[in-house]
Amino acid sequence: MRREMSVAGSFYPNDKSELERYFERFNKLYEKNQTLPELKSKAIIVPHAGYVYSGYTANIAYNILKKSTLKKFIVIGPSHKVAFNGVSLCDFTDYATPFGDIENEDDISKKLKDKFSLPCLNQAHNEHSTEVQFPFIKHYIPDAKIVELVYGRVDEKYISEIISFVLSLEDCGVIISTDLSHFYTLKDANNLDYICLDAIKNQNIQKLDAGCEACGMIGIKAMLLSAKKLSLKSRLLDYRTSADASDDKNSVVGYMSGLFF
Repeated sequence: MRREMSVAGSFYPNDKSELERYFERFNKLYEKNQTLPELKSKAIIVPHAGYVYSGYTANIAYNILKKSTLKKFIVIGPSHKVAFNGVSLCDFTDYATPFGDIENEDDISKKLKDKFSLPCLNQAHNEHSTEVQFPFIKHYIPDAKIVELVYGRVDEKYISEIISFVLSLEDCGVIISTDLSHFYTLKDANNLDYICLDAIKNQNIQKLDAGCEACGMIGIKAMLLSAKKLSLKSRLLDYRTSADASDDKNSVVGYMSGLFF
């Protein structure tokens, strides 16, 4: 069963050449003023909006992730369209991208299903929070293999168990997908998002409940729980809002990227 593209042409270009121009432009903009930190990471947090809004922010994290030499990743994102309880894992053979297919990591997929009894809710995988990560992965790590996990209503401690198990494997990394606040004025969005940023930077899970409105809150909490358990440090990479691309400051969405090392 192939995981087909569902948001190509809307969230990101479905043309390979156009996608490559996006990545080239993101890299040139970043390299004008900054250099990538000399860090290797097995876990990142990245946004999942349209590339014109959040692609630059995610691109920084993927440039660092490719230096990890890892080839296997679990991509974890919240369900936006289908309400359900738990975490879904389906037996996809491949994941389609404009750059070509990404193979499913069969061994890790089996281990996760066996250890955590994860069901498959096929319709939940028509999901942009995970899919927008696939072109980045295929572009920067062409021989990567992945497993897609989509979650609904679930305790963050359960997802943290999955993350900690994956990170205990020598050759596998974790990609957590989330956006921040939605449809506030720029000032209000900044105030809410800074709560999220401070909580992630300082690994303060309780502070997330003091105003952070990330749609992937469960994934963030789970990642912070695992970071504490595994003694990982966190580092923020980029923060911006949709206003940076649209200049609309009346109704914005917040985006951030970060890593754990």
